[in-house]
Amino acid sequence: MGMRRFLRDNGLTIVLLAVTALTLVGHALTGWRTHVADQEDHGEAPITLAAYLIDPAFLESVAENWESEFLQMAAFVALTIFLFQKGSPESKDPDEHDEVDDHPRTHPIPADAPRVVHTGGWRLKLYENSLTIALLALFAISFGLHAWSSQRHANDERADHGDPPVALIEHLGSARFWFESFQNWQSEFLSIAVLVVFTIYLRQRGSSQSKPVAAPHHENE
Repeated sequence: MGMRRFLRDNGLTIVLLAVTALTLVGHALTGWRTHVADQEDHGEAPITLAAYLIDPAFLESVAENWESEFLQMAAFVALTIFLFQKGSPESKDPDEHDEVDDHPRTHPIPADAPRVVHTGGWRLKLYENSLTIALLALFAISFGLHAWSSQRHANDERADHGDPPVALIEHLGSARFWFESFQNWQSEFLSIAVLVVFTIYLRQRGSSQSKPVAAPHHENE
């Protein structure tokens, strides 16, 4: 009974992490096969799967995708603090007060509130913004990994052509690096915009991301 309850209460996270792992495995296997095919076309000895998993080409492809996802989520969380979309459940209602804006000290604090809420001070200030901070930190880590692996990948290609390597700071100013970033960033922000607008007029019964089927289009909840 305990395990069934755990799976019920955490099913969304478990399934999403499982799908992430499966797709990452698929990404690695298909990327490796593609990389080996390219090596064979150039008369090079193919690398093993283990070697490919730490190859800059694979690390770059993973990091640049994670980077865009965390940027998307951080931006969405931060922008919904002060921007609105009338009729979308992804936004606060611009015509109504939302308790998510309230400081915890303006209301009685529940006994089972997180300990930091009872503590107050700078810890509470940090906790009030912890979601955005955590997402920005994950973006920064992914951005750093993307920059490092992209530079190594570029230098590997330059070495194959007999060109000198470029420094990280120089690579960060290159069109190639920003092309890798922008091609993912634009799709992430577009997907958010589509979700925000679609949820005004379209419904999915049973989903927390949708308004009730009978809710008027102009309502946010």
